[in-house]
Amino acid sequence: MTGVRIDKWLWASRFFKTRALASKACDLGRIRSNGVEAKPARDVRTGDMLHIRNEGGEFEVEVLALSEMRGPASVAQSLYRETDASREQRLRLAEERKAMQLYAPLPERRPTKRDRRRIIQFRGGA
Repeated sequence: MTGVRIDKWLWASRFFKTRALASKACDLGRIRSNGVEAKPARDVRTGDMLHIRNEGGEFEVEVLALSEMRGPASVAQSLYRETDASREQRLRLAEERKAMQLYAPLPERRPTKRDRRRIIQFRGGA
């Protein structure tokens, strides 16, 4: 196998839960292959550098192996190698988010019906 569709590879390597989500991320420009925005049908080859943005953070990975089938997480992690800079940046951002939670005030109680209506109104609801 010389190449695999990028949406299949992202799904098999467990960056996205479904292939449709991986395809949508490509369409939205959240996936870059060797510095170029990748479309879902673009082929991935071993040695390619991918920049991936998903809800878990931003990843800079090198493709080590190809797979079209989704398997266990241990197998999926062997398909790529994350760069040290990417790993450090993700850990630093996670620590910052954790530190910000210390300063965020927790609500004293659950919102009342009146509070919920105000929240919905503030958000632009009905």
